[in-house]
Amino acid sequence: MQRRDFIKVIGGAAASWSLPARAQERMRRIGVLMNIPADDQQTQLYLAAFQQGLQELGWTVGRNLRIDHRWGPSSEERIRQQAAELVALTPDVILWAGGGQAIRQVSRTVPVVLAQSIDPVGQGLVASLARPGGNITGFTQFEYSLSGKWLQLLKEIAPGVTRVGVFRSSPAGAAVVGQWAVIQAFAEPIGVECTPLSIDDADEIARGIAAFERGGNGGLIVPLNALATFHRQTIIASAARHRLPAIYPVRYFAEAGGLISYGADLTDQYRRAAGYVDRILRGDKPADLPVQKPTKYELTINLKTATTLGLDVPLTLRGRADEVIE
Repeated sequence: MQRRDFIKVIGGAAASWSLPARAQERMRRIGVLMNIPADDQQTQLYLAAFQQGLQELGWTVGRNLRIDHRWGPSSEERIRQQAAELVALTPDVILWAGGGQAIRQVSRTVPVVLAQSIDPVGQGLVASLARPGGNITGFTQFEYSLSGKWLQLLKEIAPGVTRVGVFRSSPAGAAVVGQWAVIQAFAEPIGVECTPLSIDDADEIARGIAAFERGGNGGLIVPLNALATFHRQTIIASAARHRLPAIYPVRYFAEAGGLISYGADLTDQYRRAAGYVDRILRGDKPADLPVQKPTKYELTINLKTATTLGLDVPLTLRGRADEVIE
């Protein structure tokens, strides 16, 4: 047999051996429950980071992995229904963008990785950050002290603010109550008055901002909330219309025209979440994986918006910013 014929035979045999091996590779299934709509640009960025993280760990959609998605935001009942739909598909693990009791009410056995939970202990999702103790683990978005930092930064960029409107969803869960309590605790010693504003509906947001502005010397704090992301264009546009300085919890608010933002790099959170999903797919239990806090916080300032509002951003504040939009 000539050498080139021998190589063909060996090559053909290798190909035939690899096909059964590939065919026998087990297809794993992930459910993904997002708290913002499928067509939101941030959703796509988060999921791209998550899938990139999985691919770097050896998981490829269509080869050894299938991903089923459900979308929000919506009512708690609708989220519970979406969670139940994912559980019925018998996934190996669920990636969950939000928090709340919906997933726990549906299943206490399917492993769940939280990509951006606010207070999993306060919501009763885990026993503690160090020892979750059940079927849920993951990543928090921030510590409650961050809420006080928002007020400090707002006063630094807009010293004339003596009243702050703080957006809140209803019903007020543990995370909403916790953020509000910290903001009030920081506001009282410096003589700043706090006013709750509804974030449940776009029309309510616009009316609430208009009414709040009439009191004078106002500013806005937009805490972490899926509805804040969903209604961000309404909030940013209304704040601009009524010339109210506002601070937001994530960079993309400032990129969309908001004055200033400070919060965790949530895209990085989804990339890190891929690591926990990988570990669970390879046999680790959520109960043994500690809930992790953010490792990257970002301060972003929109100078164009500051100029429009007549604000002179201190050089010290600019120097601390991770991004300055001009």
